This record gives sequence, C-alpha cells and structure tokens, in this order.
Amino acid sequence: MLQKFPEKFYFEGLTDVTGQNQQHAYFPVYFSNVCLRFIPVLDIIIHRYLEFPTSTMSIPLDSLLDKFGPLYKFHDRPLTYLYNTFHYYESKLKDRPQLKRKLVSSIIGSLKDIKPVSWALSDSYLHYSRKPSDDTNWLPDLDYYIKLIGKVVDTLNGKPPFPHVDWRFNEFPNAGAYILHVTCIELMALPVSASVVANNLLDVVMTGHKVIPRSNIENWMNAIGVVLTALPEPYWSVINDRIIQMLQSALLTSAPHPDPFHLMDFTNSYFSTSELQTKYLIALSHSVFHHASIGQISLLPSFLREKIKPEIRTEEQFLFICHIIAPFLHRLNIERTRVVIDLTKELYSLLEVVDKTCDHLRFIDPICDLLYHIKYMFIGDCAKADIEARIRNLRPALQMRLRFMTHLNVEPVS
Repeated sequence: MLQKFPEKFYFEGLTDVTGQNQQHAYFPVYFSNVCLRFIPVLDIIIHRYLEFPTSTMSIPLDSLLDKFGPLYKFHDRPLTYLYNTFHYYESKLKDRPQLKRKLVSSIIGSLKDIKPVSWALSDSYLHYSRKPSDDTNWLPDLDYYIKLIGKVVDTLNGKPPFPHVDWRFNEFPNAGAYILHVTCIELMALPVSASVVANNLLDVVMTGHKVIPRSNIENWMNAIGVVLTALPEPYWSVINDRIIQMLQSALLTSAPHPDPFHLMDFTNSYFSTSELQTKYLIALSHSVFHHASIGQISLLPSFLREKIKPEIRTEEQFLFICHIIAPFLHRLNIERTRVVIDLTKELYSLLEVVDKTCDHLRFIDPICDLLYHIKYMFIGDCAKADIEARIRNLRPALQMRLRFMTHLNVEPVS
C-alpha cells in the first residue's frame, strides 16, 4: 500500500520537474500515515456492507477483511468498534453466523501478535473460530455460560482473569468495562439466537445455582444484570418472557397458596435453603431492571398493559408483579416521573381484573398499603381522575379501604 501510494513530504511537492511551483496541498505526515487514515474508511465500508443486501455487493466482505483486516492492529478502539457494530446491526447479523465469526476473527485476531492468546475470547470460542468457514454448528452448554459469567464475577470482585493491563493506555478505563465489552462481543458472536443466549444467561442462576457458591449468589445475579442490559433488546427482553412464563405456572395459577409472600421473599428463604424459582426470578428481575437504562425501564407500563394484563387472574399473580415493580418506583420517580404515574394506572387496572376474577381477596390490606404508599410518596393527585374511575369498579371492601384516594362516600362494610 505504501509503495503504491507513497507519502509525500510538503517540501517535496513544492516544485515539479520543470522547477515551477505546484498548488497541491499535502496532508502533513506527522498526523498519521495512509494506513491509519484508511482505518475509519474501512469502518464505514463494513457498516455500509451490512446495510445493503449481499447480492448488491461486487466484492464479498470476507475478501475485504482478509486483505485489510490486519489494519485493525492499529485501530485505537477495536473492541469498542466491534461491540457497537454487533449491537447496532443485531437484526442484520442475527442470521449470519459466518459473518459474525469472520468479523471477530479479523478484528480481534489482528492483535494476536501483540496480545496473549486468551486476552479477549474464551478458549471455547477460540476453538469454534478455528473451524472451517462453512461449519457454524456449535450449541454452547450451560457450563460455557457459567464460566463466562464467572469471569465477569471475578473481575467485578477485583480478581480479573487476564494479565495485568496498564489502563492509562487502554481503550477502556478499567477492568470492569473491559470484561463487559469482551463478554458481550462473544455472546453476540455466538451462532445461536438471542433468546437462546439470554435464557442460558438466566439459567446460570435459575438452574446453575447448585454449582455457584451460596455466599456469592448476589454477585452472580449482579453480573448477569450488567451483561444482559448491555446487550441489544432481543437479549434483555427475554426477562419479560420469563416473567410471563412464571405468571402462567401452576405455582401462581392453581389453588391459593397459604402464604404467597413466602414465594417471593428471596433473601430470607435463600439463607434457610428454601428458595423457589419465583424468588430467583424476582431477584434476577431486580438485577436487570436496576442496571437497565432509563429508556429500557420506561417500557414497564406498556409491558404491564400489553403482556401482563391478558395473563393475570389470581391474587398471587398480582402480588408477584408488585414484588417486581415496586422496588423501582423511587428510581423512576427521580429520573422519569411520568412512568411512575403510568405504572400506577396499570396497577389499578390489574387490580380491577383480579377483583372481578377472584371471589375472595385474602390480602386486601397489604395491597392497599402499597397503593397508599405510591400515592403519598410518589404521585400525589397526579392520576386522581383515572384512579377514582378504577376504584368505583372495585368491590365494597376495596372501596372502603381506598376511600381516601378519592371523594367517594363509601359506607363501612359490615
């Protein structure tokens, strides 16, 4: 490349062979060389290639990466570029495992001469990347995901599994940001669908808790929440599907449980070794929603309205949803108050459905306590008209307890 397009110094181009002055302005070479200046052009070419159908491209991307991929050795932020590419073009790449593997091997593989073997990718993925280009058959088992999340947990605990790095001269400011990016890159580059990856990440705790140290379970949940929320929407939205599946389970839809609050208290039951799947899911939901961006968590009202409301029938289901939603009301009230108001409206809507479905409500007082807490701590009278309309449709016992929410004159229930 440099032999074909040699760099010109400014004073070499002042005069031509005839001794006449030339008006050409040469870019000073102390800024970079032609290879470094081509890297951002190659970044754009790759993205444009992903945006257009493959049939319209005269040169395959594989050929471009084979020829120019080694330039990423000089890229100032190669992992960030790869992460952003996989994240933004997830819909374009989800059915192209060969291309994903090629991007990973070209960009990360360009640094193999100056980096340790396992500086970014796991040994399992490195073994997969060495397979023939047309062989993308690999279905990682749960043990693979446990090891991957285990590296994140160790890093967040101050024990990074990679060699010492001088973060002053790295594209990432610390080990936590580094392990998060390389983990997400590997997960997005797997030759399986987003739902399979996300469900396996959740199963690291839901199923694999048997092999996780019991004293460290919160750190594992925290790591899963951090990783899931850093992935595109098809990955982190799987937690919503798990919530719906749990709502449909016999545990919450069959005969009334003698103590449904015991089904949802993770902390106390975990230390007494009496935890259930409902408790694990609630704890994982808290981890995911805690680390989610405000844009991600702002979708909760529509989730309740469109997905939860058609499924909810029992008092246990309503209490399960309250245990998931209530801990984030304070955060939402600070960052986006309107979402708290919308969530409150949806909770009253769900309560109205449960009231019409159940012959007897056993936990009216705890439910009303939560609704009063939301009113006096967060929304005040902001949704008074909507709430009053809902309360008018409730049974007399609920109207009596919620009478201070509105101006209704309710006679005491005998």
